Order: sequence, then C-alpha cells, then structure tokens
Amino acid sequence: MPEISELLKEYLDYLEIEKNRSSKTRENYERYIGTFIKDAKIKKPEDITAQRVKSFRVGLARNDKGLKKITQTYYAIAIRNFLKYLTKQDYEVLSPDKIELPKIAKRQIDIVEYGDLERFLSAPPQNTLRGLRDRAILEMLFSTGLRISELCDLDRYINLDRGEFTVRGKGEKLRVVFLSDRARAAIKNYLDKRGDALEYLFVSLSRQASPLKEAKVIGKITPRAVQRLVEFYRRKAGITKKITPHQIRHQFATDLLVNGADLRSVQELLGHSNISTTQIYTHLTNKELKDIHKSFHAKRRRG
Repeated sequence: MPEISELLKEYLDYLEIEKNRSSKTRENYERYIGTFIKDAKIKKPEDITAQRVKSFRVGLARNDKGLKKITQTYYAIAIRNFLKYLTKQDYEVLSPDKIELPKIAKRQIDIVEYGDLERFLSAPPQNTLRGLRDRAILEMLFSTGLRISELCDLDRYINLDRGEFTVRGKGEKLRVVFLSDRARAAIKNYLDKRGDALEYLFVSLSRQASPLKEAKVIGKITPRAVQRLVEFYRRKAGITKKITPHQIRHQFATDLLVNGADLRSVQELLGHSNISTTQIYTHLTNKELKDIHKSFHAKRRRG
C-alpha cells in the first residue's frame, strides 16, 4: 500500500496533467490536502475517516485559525475531490458523499458610482513613467476585466492597432479581450516613454531618488504592486468604498450588463467556465425589474 504522501503526489500530477489544472490550482490543493494529512495524522488512505474529517473541519472553524467560511469550504472540496480520485483508483476509502459542503451566502458585489470610477481612473499623473504606467494599468483592468495574474503576465508586444489580444486564463483557457480607445491611448503613451527591452507589458520601477530623476525599470510587475497602486489611487481620488484589482473586474462586468450586454457574452469576456458565476452581477443590472418598480410601486403616493 503506497504512503499517503505518494498518493497525494499522484493526485496532484493527475490534476495538472490529465485535468489540465493550473500550477496555482495544484499549489492550492497541495496546501489544503497537505494540511489535512498533517493535522489529522493521516498515514494511509483508510485513516481518512468521517470523524477525522469532522475534527479537522471543527479545527478550521475555531477562532485561532481565523479562516473565512469560503476558505473552510475550499478545504472540504479538496478533501472530497481527493477521495473521489482514490475511489476511482480502487482504494477502499471514505465515500466522498460523506463530506457535505456548507451553504455559503451569495456574494454581494459593491459597485463604485460612475463619477467616482472616472475620478479614480484619471488619478495617475501623466508627466512621469510611473504615472503613465499606472494610468495604463487602471485603464487596462477596466477595459478588459483581466484577473490580476493575467495582467502581470501580459507580453508588451500586443497589437494595439487591432485593439484586441488573446489571454491565457484559469485552466489554461484562451479568450479574447478588447481594448477601449482610452486604454489603447494610455498603453501607447506608457510604452512610448519606456526605454527598456523587457518583454513584459507592465514592469516594476525603482524608487525615484528625486523628482528630477526618472524611475528605472527593474523587472516584471508583481500582483502585490498592482494591489498597492490601486489602493493608492483610491485614496488619492477620495473614494471611501473599497477598490481592488478584482473589484475593477466587477466594474467591467457590471458596466457591460448595465449598457445592454447579454449574460452569455459577459461570461465569455470574463472567462467564466459556468454562467452561474457570472449571475452574481444580475441583481445590480436587472433594468426590467427597475422599470417594473418605477411603474407599479407606490402609485397612490404620486401626485
């Protein structure tokens, strides 16, 4: 009988090679299942009992762990999928159906008002390389709805004249995204100012020694750097609502739906595998319901 560590490696290889999951997915599953194996002292497949899984999940829910409900669910999903794999490999293990997933409240998307959004997108200055880069990043995020990892991996040699390019998203799936005129102009202004040959579109910059000395390109930009600059310009624009790179993705989707795009098209543009993921936006954009409310609500109070 193989050790549980060997079986975990086989499962992770299966995810990456046969199921075509990303390296990030592999990394997450390794962390979730590895933590369970360590905390529950699992040595072999039959050690995975309903009681040990329950005890582990109780531990995740305790205050000292401090894990959100959705994160606890990720652990449960990973363990259940691991058991499904072991079952398919003919190991006598706990039935995956014994692991019930908690019901999670639907996410509520908080959208920034259009005037605030415009002020935020226009906040970066246009007289420095850093400002031009930051304006290009913000316009790119709003124009395309890219995930932060997708943005950081972009090649600088995209075709600005066509105003569209292909991006590799979750699960290595390819999709086409489109640039608005403002995003194209912002990217062109930024690239015209760059004097390096680095292949990445968005780069990290050194700190400026003085206002008169331009920052130097020092490498590929990181997701953390993008998060920091988004927060910086949120504050600069005087916006009290939270704005993150992923929230700008929500703004992108909501803007499309408000202006008449159908849900299936938005699903394709976001790269969602399941349309149910895209449906989180519909409560914000259902114009028909708004019109019904306006027509029929409190009619006796008008006049």
